Amino acid sequence: MKITATVRNVPGLHEVHVATNDAARPLSIPEKGGGKGSAVNGGEFLMLALATCYCNDVYREAERLHIPVDAVFVEASAEFPGPGLAATNIRYKARITSSAPDDVIANLLRQTDAVAEVHNTLRSGASVTLE
Repeated sequence: MKITATVRNVPGLHEVHVATNDAARPLSIPEKGGGKGSAVNGGEFLMLALATCYCNDVYREAERLHIPVDAVFVEASAEFPGPGLAATNIRYKARITSSAPDDVIANLLRQTDAVAEVHNTLRSGASVTLE
């Protein structure tokens, strides 16, 4: 599976697209005031990636384990100490609404944490290459 994101920004135009394999779709992201860049910053998107990945994976793992899930809430946060510095104190929390017993939900949360791809990418210290 190949995942791609593109941003095209010129005065008066801000286009954002994401794709998984051949399934591409636009995202509506406003341009920054003055037109130079996105109104949403990369750190916010990074936290959104963590929250989205975990949310989706909860549903995937719940289905695999036959656990009913009615709702998922995920909040991810980090501190960015300054320009050019890596995020610190990256954390997330999640709540699941389900008719399943509390211990089953707690296990689902732990199992999902172990397989969440974006989380594991950050934990592995993946390299990033400018081409």
